[in-house]
Amino acid sequence: MEPNFIDNSNIKDNLDNYISITICADKVLESWKSSLFSYEWLLPDGRIKNIEELPEKERTKRKHAEEQINNGKNIERPVLGIGMLENVEIGIGKGTLLTLIAKNIKKIEVHIPKSHKKDFEKFIKQ
Repeated sequence: MEPNFIDNSNIKDNLDNYISITICADKVLESWKSSLFSYEWLLPDGRIKNIEELPEKERTKRKHAEEQINNGKNIERPVLGIGMLENVEIGIGKGTLLTLIAKNIKKIEVHIPKSHKKDFEKFIKQ
């Protein structure tokens, strides 16, 4: 069952500056490994940590995302961008995005700034 994605409420007043795309989860995860914040969710070999291995704050995000996914609730699109190191950064919805990837969901809708559209061409699900 594929999730039903909806606009992220955190950017609702600024939606004109964003577009929605469907990303290839594996490519985004590979890029996000370079993020300074990836250590919270990723093991040294790049795999997503099990829920027990996550810091408590991140564990709460994971449990919430799993509950939404498992109960077929609408999922707010995560908000991604390109960071200073030219890798993918997760601006909003890190727990949601990484839980979807951990559950082997490969087709994930996200918001990106319109100004990053060209940078995301290599991450779009074909």
